[in-house]
Amino acid sequence: MLLLLLGNLIVLPVGITFFKEENSPPWIVFNVLSDTFFLLDLVLNFRTGIVVEEGAEILLAPRAIRTRYLRTWFLVDLISSIPVDYIFLVVELEPRLDAEVYKTARALRIVRFTKILSLLRLLRLSRLIRYIHQWEEIFHMTYDLASAVVRIFNLIGMMLLLCHWDGCLQFLVPMLQDFPSDCWVSMNRMVNHSWGRQYSHALFKAMSHMLCIGYGQQAPVGMPDVWLTMLSMIVGATCYAMFIGHATALIQSLDSSRRQYQEKYKQVEQYMSFHKLPADMRQRIHEYYEHRYQGKMFDEESILGELSEPLREVGPG
Repeated sequence: MLLLLLGNLIVLPVGITFFKEENSPPWIVFNVLSDTFFLLDLVLNFRTGIVVEEGAEILLAPRAIRTRYLRTWFLVDLISSIPVDYIFLVVELEPRLDAEVYKTARALRIVRFTKILSLLRLLRLSRLIRYIHQWEEIFHMTYDLASAVVRIFNLIGMMLLLCHWDGCLQFLVPMLQDFPSDCWVSMNRMVNHSWGRQYSHALFKAMSHMLCIGYGQQAPVGMPDVWLTMLSMIVGATCYAMFIGHATALIQSLDSSRRQYQEKYKQVEQYMSFHKLPADMRQRIHEYYEHRYQGKMFDEESILGELSEPLREVGPG
């Protein structure tokens, strides 16, 4: 399920944006299979236990599970699982099965609108976030270092996914406008190029915006390009700030006891300097702290005080 979810989040934007034959049999089969699996997953969620983080307990009662799921993720999962685009396409075009209908302006607008409706499937990102959170909890219960590494990789992966989506969006908006002359696709004469080249240039443009290192091959000219550029820069700056904040917090939490010891000993050094203690006394104090705490500091009294009596008896001296 996780691989299918990742495949949807990666393949769907590319198919919607760059493939002209979006209603071809392979594409329809892929979407139908995906929608079927996610609808089954939605049904199974009504019978799956839910971990309640506030009380550190697991809900197993069917009624409690159903009530909590309906109040939280049900609506998002339902919207992302139902093939709204195909339903809309069938309802609109079924009465007019004439082949010429696809050449009319109304039919073209309908097809474009179905592309926008297809983007609702990207709400499946919420499921990916939940899966990632579950994996982080599993690693956190075993190894702190593994948990930190997993969180860093998850954050990097999420940033790359946003870059991928932004690259597709950079091409989707001009495509929905029939590639006006002032859009970046027309200016670079890439309307009829292969989808691989179009995607590469769109991704380069998106990453240039998100990393705030430039506008890509040229500055935006049309108003849609200008607004897309501003949106990309805002998203990129937000992701960069989140990455720095998460990375800093993770690094600081890796060895909090050693950091606490270093902060404590820095106060001791300042105390010795303030009172102008002789060098031999400072050395003796340093050796005492090294021997007493061994580079780590814990609030033993508080920790042992929180343990039960049997655990306190078998705990460290």
